[in-house]
Amino acid sequence: MTDLKEKAAALRAFNEAREWGQFHNPRNLAMALSVEAAELLELFLWCEDAGPQPALPERRRKVDDEAADVLICLLNLCERAGVDLEAAFWKKLQKNEAKYPVERARGSMRKHDE
Repeated sequence: MTDLKEKAAALRAFNEAREWGQFHNPRNLAMALSVEAAELLELFLWCEDAGPQPALPERRRKVDDEAADVLICLLNLCERAGVDLEAAFWKKLQKNEAKYPVERARGSMRKHDE
């Protein structure tokens, strides 16, 4: 699997070839990310907890595409907002490790302040 920087570079080239940068401001990309995440979520709408997820087999084929759309929008947003997503990931993981130490968080759904 390629790293995030390779994916971002491939996406940048894709966008540049189509001159889509003119449409890619952080506000619009954040909205697009929300829309794509909602499209992914919609595939799981009305699923039973103990049943298949997504509930309908034909929806399963769409999960990959919608998940990829979420990643594409996130990478576009980070590109335009100047976020180093890989560095932000590691920084956030360290913060979460401090907020949720294993001995307190294992098997618990409670937030760190509950």
